Amino acid sequence: MILEFAGIKVDNITLHESINKVDQLIASGKPNLIVTPNPEMIVNSQSDPLMKEIINNASLRLPDGISMVVVSKIMGKPLKERVAGIDFMLKAVEHSVQKRYRIFLLGGKPGIAKKAAQILRNRHPSMQLVGIHDGYFEHDGTIINLVKKAKPDILFAGLGAGRQEKWLYKYLNTLGVPVCVGVGGSMDVISGYKKRAPKIIQKLYIEWLYRLITEPWRWKRQLALPKFLWLVFSSFRQ
Repeated sequence: MILEFAGIKVDNITLHESINKVDQLIASGKPNLIVTPNPEMIVNSQSDPLMKEIINNASLRLPDGISMVVVSKIMGKPLKERVAGIDFMLKAVEHSVQKRYRIFLLGGKPGIAKKAAQILRNRHPSMQLVGIHDGYFEHDGTIINLVKKAKPDILFAGLGAGRQEKWLYKYLNTLGVPVCVGVGGSMDVISGYKKRAPKIIQKLYIEWLYRLITEPWRWKRQLALPKFLWLVFSSFRQ
């Protein structure tokens, strides 16, 4: 089932179901894009036709925002659960160990992807990691060649919301990777460079407040939440 938030399609799916979907996408033998739309991405896409096209045409669109879950219940079309990008990445890596899927990590500041890889390898010694590169590169062709040579089954790209989706969308067929996923700052958290909100904060639905307190320079980005609510409820009334 697919829900729409201000013209943006989101799959009504659980974390467990999304991992099963990964198996299907890899088995298809075709390149696929997985995106993780959240309120900020939905707001930004209203003035970015390309971003809207990318999200709506992705093979899988994970509902990465607790406010989306709350709003969907008010609208009478409840999302099953929030599927955060980092939770999906961690679960997909765990699943990949069982399935022996090959993984490539791309993104973050120099050293971040490498540190994240070390931590993931410590958790999963038999992880099939076939490539690592930071998100600071000048020539797309260099990265494309690295990925193609590595032949991963899953490419996790943490290049920042917007940039990562557009980059993956542009080179999806050229890369030829069965599953490409934009994971934002997930590798920052996995590496320990940044901390995720404590579980109790997540359960209270105030993870946004935690980020605002710990990263006050993000305050402009937090304005996306009221804009998101206004957009969704405005379209719902029409």
